[in-house]
Amino acid sequence: MTETESVESFRLRARAWLAVNMPRLADVPPPASDEDDIGEWLRARELQKKLYDGGFAGICFPTEYGGLGLTPAHQRAFTDESDGYEMPLPLNLPTFAICAPTILDAGTEDQKRDRIGAAIRGDEVLCQFLSEPSGGSDLAGLITRADRDGDTWVLNGAKTWSTSAYAADWALCLARTNWDVPKHHGLTMFLMPTKAPGVTMNRVRMVNGSLEFCEEFFDDVVLPASAVVGEVDGGWAVASRQLFHERNAMGGGSPYVSGKRGHGGMSHVGPAAVAAALRRSGDPRVRELVGRGIALETVARQTSARVTRAIASGALPPTAASLLRLLHAEVSQLNDDLSLKIAGSSAGFGNAETPGVTGKAGVGFLMRQGGSLGGGSTEMSRNVISERLLGMPREAALDRDVPFKQVKRGR
Repeated sequence: MTETESVESFRLRARAWLAVNMPRLADVPPPASDEDDIGEWLRARELQKKLYDGGFAGICFPTEYGGLGLTPAHQRAFTDESDGYEMPLPLNLPTFAICAPTILDAGTEDQKRDRIGAAIRGDEVLCQFLSEPSGGSDLAGLITRADRDGDTWVLNGAKTWSTSAYAADWALCLARTNWDVPKHHGLTMFLMPTKAPGVTMNRVRMVNGSLEFCEEFFDDVVLPASAVVGEVDGGWAVASRQLFHERNAMGGGSPYVSGKRGHGGMSHVGPAAVAAALRRSGDPRVRELVGRGIALETVARQTSARVTRAIASGALPPTAASLLRLLHAEVSQLNDDLSLKIAGSSAGFGNAETPGVTGKAGVGFLMRQGGSLGGGSTEMSRNVISERLLGMPREAALDRDVPFKQVKRGR
């Protein structure tokens, strides 16, 4: 295999390798429960090691950091061929689609080689420490602080809504390093071991019973100078790239994910599956509802491809990824609404262990707002689209150009 291998040759080679080496989904038993998923993460690492050993890991990452250095077309071909096989899907978000590309954009050579390489080999999982309990959607207003102490940094503060942090080894952590400048200018990004001394992590139970998200507390967490990603006080530039990759991934435009994701994760189920479970696929009204979902998903998929190409060519700026993020939320919420409408009263049956298809429709509806919050709220996406793509006036902000230490917080 060489860098110039054609997409069709790569596809055929992947097809043959998958058939021999990867388990078929039909032969994989369902997970024991949504809550106790540590086994799934261990399995994902094991599968990633298989991909690496077989020469099909990190397809679009550069060869110098453990990838194959191939094109998104090669990745799409492999993803198509892997449909129907067990794949390490938990590693797609946030490890490969968000964190690793951010390190690729802004990290040092050592950070790229060590962290990206370890992730591609299946040795490490990455996560994000961004949101804070007091911050809401104002990421730049964070108050976790990092103070320089000789050749080290000492971090104190708290983070929350950290996806799958309990299964991760390293986190990209944004902290404030300068309180004398406006909020966007005094931030620094760090690479932090998730199990570093001084880190306390709790899993957060959601309304659907999921423990996917975590909260973290930092008490004098010491990091070396080499932990800085990008420039000191230049963390907002790194975070902006990180948010670009996150919105791109949420909208289905990331070239770094491998394998096809389902409709919505552990609690969600699509309207077609609900209709089939209730044997209502022949009902004209139900068919109309299923068709609405399929139509919007088709529009989203084609829009994702078009916007991704435009960003890659420079025809659209990176902020256009917010279009994909917004459309993803619309698709996700519509599917949850349609699934509940088709399920009707059947959505109330089942339990946390065995909810069944219709029960999952009910539980998924409880989490429908997650589609408008993950990767930044839809309101934020609309602001980005209006201000940075359409050139509309920026909304008022009382803390703009004000030293952060003078910004009033709380009461």
